[in-house]
Amino acid sequence: MLKKIAIALVVAILALASFVYYAGRGGLGSHEGPGETTASVRPPAGVAREVSAVREAAETIGVPRPKQVLFGDFHVHTTFSPDAFMLSLPAAVGEGAHPPADACDFARFCSALDFWSINDHAEGISPQHWQETVDSIRQCNALAGDSATPDSVAFLGWEWTQVGTEPSNHYGHKNVVLRHTDAGNVPPRPIAAGGRVASIFRAADRPFALGAASLIAGDDRLHDLARYVSERVDLERCPDDVPTTELPTDCQEFADTPADLFRKLDEGGHESIVIPHGTTWGFYTPPGSEWDKQLVGDMHDADRQTMVEIYSGHGNSEEYRDFRGVEIAADGSARCPEPRANYLPTCWRAGEIIRARCLEAGDSDDACESRAAEARTDAAEAGQLAHLTVPGVSAAEWLDAGQCRDCAQASFNHRPGGSAQYILAIGNFDAAEPRHFRMALMSSSDNHFARPGTGFKEKNRLGNTESGRPLQIDSPLASFVSPPAQEPIAESSPIDPANPPTGFGGSELERQTSFFMTGGLIAVHAEGRDRDAIWGALDRREVYGTSGPRILLWFDLLNPPGSLGAVAPMGSEVTMTDDPIFQVRAVGSREQLPGCPDYAESALGPDRLEALCKGECFHPSDERRPITRIDIVRVRPQQTPDEPLGELIEDPWKSFPCEPGPSGCAVTFGDPEFASSARGAVYYARAHEAPAPAINADGVRCQGAECQGVDLCGPDPADDCLGEHEPRAWSSPIWVDPPGARAGS
Repeated sequence: MLKKIAIALVVAILALASFVYYAGRGGLGSHEGPGETTASVRPPAGVAREVSAVREAAETIGVPRPKQVLFGDFHVHTTFSPDAFMLSLPAAVGEGAHPPADACDFARFCSALDFWSINDHAEGISPQHWQETVDSIRQCNALAGDSATPDSVAFLGWEWTQVGTEPSNHYGHKNVVLRHTDAGNVPPRPIAAGGRVASIFRAADRPFALGAASLIAGDDRLHDLARYVSERVDLERCPDDVPTTELPTDCQEFADTPADLFRKLDEGGHESIVIPHGTTWGFYTPPGSEWDKQLVGDMHDADRQTMVEIYSGHGNSEEYRDFRGVEIAADGSARCPEPRANYLPTCWRAGEIIRARCLEAGDSDDACESRAAEARTDAAEAGQLAHLTVPGVSAAEWLDAGQCRDCAQASFNHRPGGSAQYILAIGNFDAAEPRHFRMALMSSSDNHFARPGTGFKEKNRLGNTESGRPLQIDSPLASFVSPPAQEPIAESSPIDPANPPTGFGGSELERQTSFFMTGGLIAVHAEGRDRDAIWGALDRREVYGTSGPRILLWFDLLNPPGSLGAVAPMGSEVTMTDDPIFQVRAVGSREQLPGCPDYAESALGPDRLEALCKGECFHPSDERRPITRIDIVRVRPQQTPDEPLGELIEDPWKSFPCEPGPSGCAVTFGDPEFASSARGAVYYARAHEAPAPAINADGVRCQGAECQGVDLCGPDPADDCLGEHEPRAWSSPIWVDPPGARAGS
């Protein structure tokens, strides 16, 4: 009898285990489909009013023969991306699926963008999801009306998401945007980055943990997550030594470095641009990282990598400072630098936390200083995992460590060696002629809820930004999304390099929620509003970025040689002997009316309008916000490798206050030092609007003169964590060289 009971029990356990495994491999889940795009067109009269409003503003400010100024978002994720899928879960206060069709509808009816691109992480896109992405983008364009004057143009693309383990092998994230979407002009698969991001899927492939979590919670969305993971995790890596055009369609293609990515794009022959982003974002960038190695040899492709994202929902990547999160010695070892007035290194704060605990426990000053020194070393060597070296620490205890205190809305754990100003200033001297980056400046959102262009109103923090409750799951999945709970002890805990945290467990999810903003927009000066006209502006680098509002901006060189009166617009490269003379014109964005235009509700219906747009849309009034100031930044790129960058980056070089008014602001200025300096210079303009509230504009909201406490943005969806900031727009640079200088790279 007992034997039969034992056998029955074993059979039951095996059956239960099989069922849990079946659930964990997605057997109970549904495929994450592309959704259905709304079959409606934005009224042509409404589009024409936007075109007319821009033309009227341009003529009022004195722009001769103005091109159209079109606004877009070249950095948008849907729940085809693994991190976006995780954010869609109920445990993250998620809203469920937001597939590519949602991005199309949001761009056309909620944010009323002129163009946008889809950029899901290539590391998470299965062959089926790629084909569904292609089909969805084609459908979005087919529903946009007349191809010569569409309500919006959708571009196809992906994100190459590389994360290094240390500064020497870190290259960061880059968006690939394709010019065409028609058959024969689309790659058979997106090209992924290897390394830590790709390992997320291997870390998430926990059938028993996923199955148990979904069954215990009774959560259909977790069943869908298991299905999503299973569809991707079993893919084989494509052979590295086979040209991309000869690879099978059912493998995962990797490019481990930018050089590999550019080579594969060349092999495919598909016209594209590559846009680095998050270049200062310390969430994934190891402290001490710098962009110099990306100017070496094939690591940079000047024909494809023509723009850099200066601002996004992760904050501002513009400003250079000479601090570093850690100091890297010649042998690769890391040392913790001392704090400065405007910067507290995270590794130093780690030592202070351990010291305070030690003293509270009654230990001697000498013993506590020794432990603090050890904690600083452990944190410096841990890189971006420094926060995990202090057991049981709360997010608030870090204060504003790692943040640039005197930068405007700097990205989380700001890494200045990747800032736009650093990128414009550095040189490579491996060859006879110096080599420099010459990339336009643009902005986008990096939204992970299929909501391109959310910066039109500073409302609805959850969904319009990634700021929300840290992902916590009380289940076997907890170690994947958050580090294990620990007791606060008075000793640091070094990270084991052979066994680092997997998945999102190594992320400062709670603290960085105070840094996510609504994100920016890319603007182009285009001859028309169709795909080719937009691409032509991108080719000319006649583009600029804004922090979200639709600020109008023109930046021109007035006296280029041989121009017969024509100006050289932003993005131009000019060789001249005379001192350059420039003009900047800026007109503020229009104040927004509450709610949505009638056409949005007619197209989407009240329920979808509320679910997708959250009841708020781009809804401009006739009143324009004032431009208060125009700054000019001058960068003189290195001529020798030992020139200190701080002396070459002048921000601001010139600053012009503006009289408030709806017509905007125009300034003219010259550089009387150019001709006599015998060196090239880079100039760009930054236009500021009057201060206004914005989500998370105050970061951790420091309390006291030296940030003695913080008020982190919390999980309350009704709290938008507003702070004052200056909305702004950044022009692309104009490069001016003396005769004989190398014209670009």
